Amino acid sequence: MLVSTQKKLHLPRAMQSLVTVKPLSNYLCGLTKGMKGSDISLCISTYNWPGALHLCLQSVLAQTVLPKEVIIGDDGSGPETRTLIEQWEQRFTIPLVHVWQPDEGFKLAQIRNKSFAKATGQYIVQIDGDLVLHPGFIADHARFARTGCFVTGARSLINPPATQQLIQAGRIDEELIHQSLTKKYNALHLPLLGWLNYFVARRNLVKYVLGANMAFFKQDLLLVNGYNETFTGWGKEDNDLAIRLCNAGLALHSVKFAAVIYHLYHKEADRHNISLNEGMLKNTIAQRLVKAPQGLDQYL
Repeated sequence: MLVSTQKKLHLPRAMQSLVTVKPLSNYLCGLTKGMKGSDISLCISTYNWPGALHLCLQSVLAQTVLPKEVIIGDDGSGPETRTLIEQWEQRFTIPLVHVWQPDEGFKLAQIRNKSFAKATGQYIVQIDGDLVLHPGFIADHARFARTGCFVTGARSLINPPATQQLIQAGRIDEELIHQSLTKKYNALHLPLLGWLNYFVARRNLVKYVLGANMAFFKQDLLLVNGYNETFTGWGKEDNDLAIRLCNAGLALHSVKFAAVIYHLYHKEADRHNISLNEGMLKNTIAQRLVKAPQGLDQYL
């Protein structure tokens, strides 16, 4: 299953300035005033947890604003997931696309790039398949989209007993979700406060990006060649992408208090490759890299 938890980067003191994003007031984002849902591709990553994906897709259909399409990037799930997606295709009034690759270990960066390549919307919202979305999730991302910027959001955590109940029932129970949450402050949906939060400058925001809740213009992903697929195993691929986007001159904003997501509980993924990934991330920082050496352009 995909894990979206991101820990702080632990870098030598001499390198701290290299991961510090300039104050957002130093950037001039474009004049685009939000997007339409029909401009947005929702990319969902999944791996062998059809029960969670079932709940996630329920929450997609409950959106107040639907995206143009939903693209499910599948990192090698078995036939149960394929069958589930085929069943959901009949319920969707927008395209539901299944992009699958063989299970060759944790290759999240690769399947996300393949999903991006299939996306036809000019703006991409990226989530994981173990999330339940607030009904205003897509509408919020559409409202906060600005050229010259990309965004990262926050999440609340559903506790283990409630997760088990939701999976067994196969349906969203809003009351149960809200009663079970940890990090409840991340579940606050206060769009006006979200606007204030959006324009507050933060140092080192790239250390806290959440791959389970990010959004970018596709043209900006093309500029940096998407995810760096030399990152395999869990960890740091999202930070690497964020740093390269910032190196390309984009501003990183937070959409806290909007674009709310609820994360179903699961055990943490194997982190055996984390040291190697941290080493590659340090190289991205030190070299101020922009383009991924092995990335999105393979699938265009």
